[in-house]
Amino acid sequence: MKKLEDMTREERSLLIFFETAAVDYCGRVSARHMNEDDMMIADGWNLSGFVKFGRIKVSDHNGQGCHWAELSDDAWRLAHEERKARHARSKRRYRRTGED
Repeated sequence: MKKLEDMTREERSLLIFFETAAVDYCGRVSARHMNEDDMMIADGWNLSGFVKFGRIKVSDHNGQGCHWAELSDDAWRLAHEERKARHARSKRRYRRTGED
């Protein structure tokens, strides 16, 4: 089982990107928002089953993403942990004066 603290910043960012694609776009991923390192990470995750990732057939492509991603239960768990951690980090960064 993966741990959030063992993931690189790039991996955590890609996981959140895939989670957003899963929730907001039925798993469709626009590869134009991914760089070569992201593609390598995604291919590794696909091989391990952490996140299934692949290309959509040209006949099924509708301009809303040319790839797809499907998160495993472990990936969903870590994406949720990372969302909470990002919230905590941003809350510390933008803490209003007078708050405890």
